[in-house]
Amino acid sequence: MALTIDITEAPIDADFQKQRLANPQAGALVTFEGWVRNHNEGRPVAALAYECYEALARSEGLQVLQETIQRYALLDAACIHRVGPLEIGDMAVWVGVVAPHREAAFMGCKAIIDQIKVRLPIWKQEWYADGSVAWVNCRQCARHHHDDHHDDH
Repeated sequence: MALTIDITEAPIDADFQKQRLANPQAGALVTFEGWVRNHNEGRPVAALAYECYEALARSEGLQVLQETIQRYALLDAACIHRVGPLEIGDMAVWVGVVAPHREAAFMGCKAIIDQIKVRLPIWKQEWYADGSVAWVNCRQCARHHHDDHHDDH
């Protein structure tokens, strides 16, 4: 089991991460790539940057992976999150899971990204085309967090 949580300024190599999760017991690999888009809530985004409390993000991220592996009977999981300045189109986050069957892999992958957005101390600052700047949080995260802890998975 690779069980990887990483915080990095370097571009994410998705192919390398997928290879790290290779497992002969796996019948499914599900991945999620979060990309920097050129808009947010109707505002044109020119650039953004992520900041992070790295030690806490790593420990809490590892806890998220361990909980999700146990909950969905996954074989392995990984999450890589970028920090620092990113450009439009850059991959900001990558999540991958392997499981014996696809349903567990899909559910586990979704649970990890939803929990990462809620629980890790990673903050996003956006620069807009009009010259303004704002710190952004995930308004849907609280709903996802509630749903993940109160449903019948």
